[in-house]
Amino acid sequence: MSEELIAREIQLVSRPQGWPVPENFRLVENPVPELAEGEILVRNLAMSVDPYMRGRMNDVKSYSAPFALDAALDGGAVGEVVSSRSAERKEGDVVVHGLGWRDYAVLPASSSKKVDPSLGSPTAFLGALGMTGLTAYAGLTRVADFKPGDTVFVSGAAGAVGSLVGQIAKALGASRVIGSAGSPEKVAHLLELGFDAAFNYHDGPAKDLLRAALGASSGIDVYFDNVGGEQLEAAISLANPFARFALCGAISVYNSTQAPVGIRNLPLAIGKQLTLRGFLVGAHQDLSDEFATRMKRWMADGDVHFDETVVAGLENAPQAFIDLMRGANTGKMVVTLP
Repeated sequence: MSEELIAREIQLVSRPQGWPVPENFRLVENPVPELAEGEILVRNLAMSVDPYMRGRMNDVKSYSAPFALDAALDGGAVGEVVSSRSAERKEGDVVVHGLGWRDYAVLPASSSKKVDPSLGSPTAFLGALGMTGLTAYAGLTRVADFKPGDTVFVSGAAGAVGSLVGQIAKALGASRVIGSAGSPEKVAHLLELGFDAAFNYHDGPAKDLLRAALGASSGIDVYFDNVGGEQLEAAISLANPFARFALCGAISVYNSTQAPVGIRNLPLAIGKQLTLRGFLVGAHQDLSDEFATRMKRWMADGDVHFDETVVAGLENAPQAFIDLMRGANTGKMVVTLP
């Protein structure tokens, strides 16, 4: 079967200069190779597009290797095993793996994780029940050392990670949770999710907007940063002594063609004795079981809802990624592969 099966994949053909454009990508068809011992063939049901992928499109050294030109991109995907040469996986298993951006993937069975499709839709394992959810949970509970009663500020709060961070904080007993987003509709949605306050960062200086959103709170105890730049400066200015910052992303500078402006008020972190800690979710896999247990319960109890912006068709994945970088998504941006 595999000799006759043709797989489609999205390749990177040029490196974006500033904002990515459709011309940076192309759709290619290739025959599926024969399976080697220990490998599986997966028909992908859905794939993820994520902000971190923008950095991998640059030919620079980073925590993850850059994407190669004229080769398929990769990223989180969920799919069904349609052929197996491994005792670990059988046909019909639903698995999560790292070879997205294609409709069929051949990979070692050991590089996949079997999931229970009865727990939710396949895309949930790319979002709330997957790496996105673990990022939110680990960043809040371990990196930012969240404590009940904390005042929490989340930037980019309508995105996949940010929306979960705010809801988890509320479920764990935060006294006040504030989110920033890029449109009035997203601000309204954050309030529907249970955020105590939210603001549109286009409406004025971030420091003024955050101060107003604090209400009676003296300042913030935890900042979960997905944006960087001006919002990070605002959080430093309005942080309580000994506040903890989890630095997850800096999407405000990902597409800049110039060197970003430095954080101008960073010296305040000294006197306030702040903790600013960057993190990668891969370093916190030991929390996976704890996270999964709690997230399943929160979702079943209605304490956590997860949002998705769904785009159908592999051929539309590049535009979905471009739209993600422009903030067109609410919650997790996923591409389904019917």
